[in-house]
Amino acid sequence: MADSLLFNPRTYDPSHFDPETRRLLRATVDWFEARGKRRIIEDYRTRAWLGDFLAFAAEEGLFSTFLTPAAEAGRADQRWDTARIAALNEILGFYGLDYWYAWQVTILGLGPVWQSGNAEARERAARLLAEGEVFAFGLSEKTHGADIYSTDMLLEPTGDGGFVANGSKYYIGNGNAAGLVSVFGRRTDVEGPDAYVFFAADSRHPAYQLVKNVVDSSKYVSEFRLADYPVAASDVLHTGRAAFDAALNTVNVGKFNLCTASIGICEHALYEAVTHANNRVLYGRPVTAFPHVRRELTDAYVRLVGMKLFSDRAVDYFRSASPEDRRYLLFNPMTKMKVTTEGEKVIDLMWDVVAAKGFEKDNYFAQAAVEIRGLPKLEGTVHVNLALILKFMRNHLLDPVDHPEVPTRLDAADDDFLFRQGPARGLGSVRFHDWRTAFDAYAEVPNVARFREQADALCAFVTDAAPDEGQSRDLDLLLAVGQLFALVVHGQLILEQARLTGLDEELLDELFAVLVRDFSAHAVELHGKDSATEQQQHWALGAVRRPVVDPDRSARIWKRVEAHSGAYGMNP
Repeated sequence: MADSLLFNPRTYDPSHFDPETRRLLRATVDWFEARGKRRIIEDYRTRAWLGDFLAFAAEEGLFSTFLTPAAEAGRADQRWDTARIAALNEILGFYGLDYWYAWQVTILGLGPVWQSGNAEARERAARLLAEGEVFAFGLSEKTHGADIYSTDMLLEPTGDGGFVANGSKYYIGNGNAAGLVSVFGRRTDVEGPDAYVFFAADSRHPAYQLVKNVVDSSKYVSEFRLADYPVAASDVLHTGRAAFDAALNTVNVGKFNLCTASIGICEHALYEAVTHANNRVLYGRPVTAFPHVRRELTDAYVRLVGMKLFSDRAVDYFRSASPEDRRYLLFNPMTKMKVTTEGEKVIDLMWDVVAAKGFEKDNYFAQAAVEIRGLPKLEGTVHVNLALILKFMRNHLLDPVDHPEVPTRLDAADDDFLFRQGPARGLGSVRFHDWRTAFDAYAEVPNVARFREQADALCAFVTDAAPDEGQSRDLDLLLAVGQLFALVVHGQLILEQARLTGLDEELLDELFAVLVRDFSAHAVELHGKDSATEQQQHWALGAVRRPVVDPDRSARIWKRVEAHSGAYGMNP
């Protein structure tokens, strides 16, 4: 029998949530299961627009319930609750990333609105949500990408507090159907940061010109143009530096969702992969009798468990954030960067096992193998987020402070701080609790102890062999250091969540054996960088460790993996 660590629609019971949340999550699962595997795969293959799903969501009030903050709510069950948002991300990823994407870009489109002091615009957004509308986030441009310093969406003042907008946006999800598009631009009469403006546009307005879907997908990732689009004063969401901050803070909120979508994709693919491998005979033996197959599937499973543990714990920090506690600013890019790249590894490990089966059109795995690639590349590349987390490395590793312990946050509370994060700067002043505490609690677990040696070695690197001023401009070298730091943070939150949930130590030991290998691989990569000094090269090889091997432990974990064979198959 499969364990309960992975999402399984057959046994799913989100009893830790309030009744309406449980009803909506279960109703969403039931809608997909009733639709069936053939229909979902066919919609994916034919690039069908998601009208049926959005109609279901509107009828159930799904988006309205989950995405209306309490301050704008018309019902007691409406709130912005990151824990249940994460649960829905996982479900939508499990059935198809296209469904998740329409939800995700709605979240992004709402970000500037819920941060705005424009009460009329907030009321309008709440009303549109209640009517089942989706939203869009008009930030990126074809020439500049997400470089918001260089926006060419130009707003000419009309003298009455409004503007006339001209320009284009590119790569804008839901741009074909959004009742409200939050658009970023700049005034023509002001220079510098005071020129920025966020305003609300309507995709149905005659001056809103939909150009095309720029991807070959059910996702509608649009290019649109505004041609003399009238922006009334009541459409203006933010001006000046506040508009710039709203853009970055919205991405802070939205990119958190990528981790749990990645988890959902990997979970569905794992059921298919293990079931296939366990029932396929090759050279007279089940495929899963081969040691390398068992190792790859076991590695995939424990990495997936690690993804879930980290993401669940990060939810707690996100929900407990305040002006005095901004630790989420590290854990958030970690969920976006580290968890999603772990998802790629999970799929690759399983694909090596299922081989040609992974291409078949009647399986979920074929789309999982494609869609898992997108998540590390959305809301900032892996490189951008690695560079971001490096800003926290010294404070996190070397200079901890006391913080009240953050509990598990599954309470039915409104996460209103996310829409009053304030200026998007001052990252160097963010302070963290002592990461060693999480490791101390599992000091007797062999591979946790082995990984702790590597984490301590990284502290010595930062103290004694950190990149000098010249190397600080070598992003290639810095990214290798960032990967090492990311592993320490990843391990820390995994251990915190393991303690909170009572995860068995044998599974944790197997997971950390993988992390020890990963740290060693990144250390070797750092050793080979062109600009690495002799001292850094010596450190890198000294940080390489061999995991503590226990064949009996690995065999028992394999049995847990094997139990997922036949544990779930989607309704045809």
